[in-house]
Order: sequence, then structure tokens, then C-alpha cells
Amino acid sequence: MSTSKKPKIKKDQQKDFKKIDQDLEECKKQAEENLIGWQRAKADFLNYKKEQEKSIEDFRKYANEDIIIKLLPTIDNFELAIKHLPEDLKDADWTKGMMCIKSQFDNFLKDIGVEEIQSIGSNFDPNLHESIGEEESDKEEDIIVVEIQKGYKLFGKVIRPAKVKISKKK
Repeated sequence: MSTSKKPKIKKDQQKDFKKIDQDLEECKKQAEENLIGWQRAKADFLNYKKEQEKSIEDFRKYANEDIIIKLLPTIDNFELAIKHLPEDLKDADWTKGMMCIKSQFDNFLKDIGVEEIQSIGSNFDPNLHESIGEEESDKEEDIIVVEIQKGYKLFGKVIRPAKVKISKKK
């Protein structure tokens, strides 16, 4: 009968094994910390990338805002001219041409994300309207009864509030 002998481990070797085990555990711990750090850095980078993409998208959306704001008085003048157009000129070819140009302006503004702020008959909203006075009316208070100047939004952002007069009880 043969008995297999286990090799004897000396005390120095046991210390070496313990040291190796400790080093291995330390390496595992450090690898886990590095992995967590890398995952956090990756998530931070992805968030940064999303923020940059949104920033670029917003820049593209609102890059023309100053130009649009400078165009609005021209649109206002078109509307004022149409409002005060004499009856005998309403069917003239020249007038129809000007109305066509005004329509092209309106379509252009709509295509680039500009929309008019609806005012008359709605409740006064300080985020959309600028009150420049009150008028006595049979309507309940703070209803817009007169629009002095149209307001506009660009992709939902107010670029010019509507100047309005609001109702006041008699």
C-alpha cells in the first residue's frame, strides 16, 4: 500500500503564499476600482457628448434669431400697409403682388420655426405678452382686447412678446 505524501510547506513558503494571496486580492480590488472609474468616466463622456449635441442643435435652431428679430418690423410694416390699404387699391395688381410677397414672408418664417403669438381674446400671460395699457370692457379682467404689435416665438421660445391692451371692468 502506497501512501502519497503531501509535500511539506515550509513557514517561509506559507508567508510567501499569504503575501501572494494578499497581493492578488489587492489587485482584484484595484481592478474593480479601475473598472468603476472607467465606467463613470465613460458615462460622464456620453453625458458630455449629449450636452454638446443639444448645444449644437440649439445653436442651429436659434442662430438666425437676431436676423429674424430685425426682419419683424418689415413684416409689421407690411401688415400696417395692408390694414390701411384704400378700398380702390385692394384689387390692383400691384397690391396683389405685395400681398404675395407678404405671404412669402409668412411662409418663410413658418418654415424656419417662427410662429405668431395668438393674443386677442386670450388671457394675458406675462411670458407671452407685454401689457401697455388697459381698456374698459364687458369681458372679464385680464383678457386681451387689443393687440398693438404681434409677438413671435422661435421654436417655442419667445423672441418678441406681443404688445397688448387688456380688459378692465367698467
